[in-house]
Amino acid sequence: MSEKDHIADALLEWFDQHGRKDLPWQTNRTPYRVWVSEIMLQQTQVATVIPFYERFMAQFPSVENLAEAAEDTVLHLWTGLGYYARARNLHRCAKQVCASHNGVFPSDLAGLEALPGIGRSTAGAILSLAMDTRAPILDGNVKRVLARYHAVEGWPGQRAVSDTLWSFAEHHTPQERLADYTQAIMDLGATCCTRSRPVCERCPLERGCAANAQGRQSDFPGRKPRTQMPLRQRWLAVVTRAPGEVLLQKRPDSGIWGGLWAPPEFEEASAAKAWITNTLSLPAERCRIEEPFHHTFTHFKLEAHSVRAQCAENHPETIGVESHADNLQWFALHPPPSVGLPAPIVRLLAKLGKENPPRSN
Repeated sequence: MSEKDHIADALLEWFDQHGRKDLPWQTNRTPYRVWVSEIMLQQTQVATVIPFYERFMAQFPSVENLAEAAEDTVLHLWTGLGYYARARNLHRCAKQVCASHNGVFPSDLAGLEALPGIGRSTAGAILSLAMDTRAPILDGNVKRVLARYHAVEGWPGQRAVSDTLWSFAEHHTPQERLADYTQAIMDLGATCCTRSRPVCERCPLERGCAANAQGRQSDFPGRKPRTQMPLRQRWLAVVTRAPGEVLLQKRPDSGIWGGLWAPPEFEEASAAKAWITNTLSLPAERCRIEEPFHHTFTHFKLEAHSVRAQCAENHPETIGVESHADNLQWFALHPPPSVGLPAPIVRLLAKLGKENPPRSN
């Protein structure tokens, strides 16, 4: 078999000398620990994930601990990682593993893919890294390595391109040293065959790489077709009360920021003011609209305006607001709430905390 047909030997030799072997999920490697790391690493860099992973494992050392946790606790530990559907699916999956599988992850591809939030590549990573079972993976790094090595034209988000890359991933996966091979091809993409400025002269696959031979490394993998990023404007009812509390609402599980806490959101400034007036009996003229803040999601840009209102500590309408049917709750600003919060709301609460310093004893 030619080098072009099979790259495992070259990758494994490179991995023995240059691969990463001290990542936190590589110690005490279990299906649970590998699974959590793989979910966190989706669309997120290793350096960003490591501190989140270590805190998460300290809080939830086993799948049973995670299954028993409150959703707000899970989302709070996820705050700052983004893509919060991953955290909700992680929690749901842990519950299902404990309820339906006695706390033991399935040892086959179909059983793993049946669990919430686990797709084909994540299932393959769990099998190969934690169970030493032959199963290909195709995360972002592997897509890049294989697309360049075989000069696979087109955007991997297209079905035909994805199918081609999966066939190459299957073909190149060896029969032995499965955990090392899987880690090796991910490491190569992360440290050598990088998105920009790949270090081809240090790559063990340089000689057989079609993109390198053609001088077209930057063409692979193909880019997603560009579309105009839409802008959404929203108004947030940001209500504070002395001596330093903010009113937040738990969002529905589905949609953007699902299951997280944030100020109530409206499509018009007038609607935010009307809600403040109706809910807290504060006159609309007491509300002020601040300069917007911006946040970019995968498919749109958000321009959010804070509609600010301040209640007195003994304002009568604030007493029973938490019994309102809209999942409302007052939270102290000092220390910040230990619940799931979107990153922009974390920054907003930090700003509110500076405006409402804690009372000195």
